Amino acid sequence: MSKGQSGLGKSTLVNTLFKSQVSRKASSWNREEKIPKTVEIKAIGHVIEEGGVKMKLTVIDTPGFGDQINNENCWEPIEKYINEQYEKFLKEEVNIARKKRIPDTRVHCCLYFISPTGHSLRPLDLEFMKHLSKVVNIVPVIAKADTMTLEEKSEFKQRVRKELEVNGIEFYPQKEFDEDLEDKTENDKIRQESMPFAVVGSDKEYQVDGKRVLGRKTPWGIIEVENLNHCEFALLRDFVIRTHLQDLKEVTHNIHYETYRAKRLNDNGGLPPGEGLLGTVLPPVPATPCPTAD
Repeated sequence: MSKGQSGLGKSTLVNTLFKSQVSRKASSWNREEKIPKTVEIKAIGHVIEEGGVKMKLTVIDTPGFGDQINNENCWEPIEKYINEQYEKFLKEEVNIARKKRIPDTRVHCCLYFISPTGHSLRPLDLEFMKHLSKVVNIVPVIAKADTMTLEEKSEFKQRVRKELEVNGIEFYPQKEFDEDLEDKTENDKIRQESMPFAVVGSDKEYQVDGKRVLGRKTPWGIIEVENLNHCEFALLRDFVIRTHLQDLKEVTHNIHYETYRAKRLNDNGGLPPGEGLLGTVLPPVPATPCPTAD
């Protein structure tokens, strides 16, 4: 899932993610088409190919937020959507004649887009992440990172990490879920150096040194999306699709889904969802209300 305020290039980056080298073969998207503004939660399925292995991946594009006068509880529709996917899975799981392979629409990762202000996180961003981090794996991403100098980018990354820590917001990979010393060493490096990933997205190709690359054209040259000297898009792609894909799924199932499942069954007197003690249908767990964030 991609989430963040309007105008940060969420849809563009999602397209970039699947049109980069990891999935060019799966491309059926016309580069001439302008990406429309996302106005509703929209799930799009992709088949990506990695080392000859095909994998079906669903990307959930969400509307931007924060440009209304009243942004009170604007995270609720997203929290509700995530919980609805847990509910679907739970209903299939407790079914007596359940399917051999339960369709899994649960959200395993949420890319949270941060504006490249170079200053601090907005109170609304902090509130949003505080709520979402309780139900889904949050991966913070600095959007449009080419608007900052290298020094500004490094300082901003440190500031964001500090603010998340001070506000008790846990992003993925969470420290308490490191399974062994090797995991801890690898994830500490990601938490202390890579996070939040500073990325640039682009849906346009340019010729550079005889190769066609995804990039952004500027008066002083081409910013290559997949060049690590230019941005951290390739690190983000590898992190989500290659190195941590399975772990994202496991943390979702063992932590976030189990938390939802335990609460749901407890609220229902230990009975399967859909039936109360007297056979009444129970509603899904509602999103948690919260005070207004300016």
